[in-house]
Amino acid sequence: MAINNPYKAYQQNSVNQSTPGELTLMLYNGCLKFLNQAKKGIETKDIELKNTNIQKAQNIIRELMITLDMSVPVSESMASLYEYMINRLVEANIQNDSAKVDEVIGYTTEFRDTWKQVIQINRQKQYGQPGEV
Repeated sequence: MAINNPYKAYQQNSVNQSTPGELTLMLYNGCLKFLNQAKKGIETKDIELKNTNIQKAQNIIRELMITLDMSVPVSESMASLYEYMINRLVEANIQNDSAKVDEVIGYTTEFRDTWKQVIQINRQKQYGQPGEV
């Protein structure tokens, strides 16, 4: 017998009913969550916490890479930046270097905030009113 978990049902509905732009925003937010957990693992010398969360963040960045539309000129630059971020996380994982995680947090935050603005601008154009993300 399956146990109903309202939170999991809410999460699943959020994903199923989100636009592609909102899903990308969720990926950035998830990546930031995992990066902060990895940093906590480095600071507390919890190798498993660090490693698991760095790998999760890398997987999200890889997912963001494969969703790039390479026919758009900026996508090539974004792909290079994502590759750089993954490499920095490999170094951070090997060297237990929270400064490298912080660097990736900075890039991810900037991308997330820019993406959030794009969604808001698109909503304003579509609906003629500001939208909260």
